[in-house]
Amino acid sequence: MPTILLAGGTGLIGRRLSEMLRAEGHTVRILTRKPQNKAQFSWNPATGSMDASALQGVDYVINLAGAGIADKRWTAHRKKEIIESREQSAHTLRVAFLQSGIKPKAYLSSSAIGYYGNSGEQWMTETSAPVDSSFLVECCRRWEAAADEVAALGIRTVKLRIGVVLAKEGGALAEFVKPLRFGVGGYFADGQAWYSWVHLDDVCRMFIWAIENQQVSGVFNAVAPNPVRNRDLVKAIAHAMHQPALIVPGPAFAMKFLLGEMAAVILNSNKVSAEKIQQAGFRFQHPEIQEALKQIFA
Repeated sequence: MPTILLAGGTGLIGRRLSEMLRAEGHTVRILTRKPQNKAQFSWNPATGSMDASALQGVDYVINLAGAGIADKRWTAHRKKEIIESREQSAHTLRVAFLQSGIKPKAYLSSSAIGYYGNSGEQWMTETSAPVDSSFLVECCRRWEAAADEVAALGIRTVKLRIGVVLAKEGGALAEFVKPLRFGVGGYFADGQAWYSWVHLDDVCRMFIWAIENQQVSGVFNAVAPNPVRNRDLVKAIAHAMHQPALIVPGPAFAMKFLLGEMAAVILNSNKVSAEKIQQAGFRFQHPEIQEALKQIFA
């Protein structure tokens, strides 16, 4: 079975992906700043350093590394950190491939649907141009450009533009659940923004699918085929929790006041198409929001 090197293996997607890969019999190695066992190898993308032995015998490399988009307020320093953490991780791996002479069979990189900007009611496909030049657009562009530099080495490269990941382990869903536990569900602005979501297991399965299918390369939207409006998502979560709730708006100006520029993460509307990945042969286990949430809260 293949050996897979995973950068960013301690985040929400990385932890679940490691579990699923190991369950299939793959050997998984984790790149981390603080290795704690023999399956973990040290690296520091900020300085470009990496334990060279991490690549020995590796078949595939998955890069999920990067500072959390919504972890801290977007100061100028934080925005620089968010972009550079993504560029530096790809650059460190690219240099390691060159110096070691070891080229993996494929390099898989995460990206995000933030690439499209605040695209409103428009269906966005992988060939759609961003609609604005906001921070998220710039971040995703540079993130993908760093992956393209790896592809330029002749390595099959796949970039997954990941939507709003739904998981019981945390992420966006946990933030919606908090007020619902007290019988209040909050949507944002008029609640009409489109949320292109994806179940955690499906996004992990996409990475595994991209490893297993040699013909797969380039960019794919990693979203379920049925996006939902923000208000409908809140209602669906309350229903799946069996939680009676008063569904109320959080005014856009209040969100912008509280979060600053980072409010874009929750206020942007993205109606993103999953057609390309489906036509390439990927089958969703959780294509519908009600069923996905039922499984999460089961």
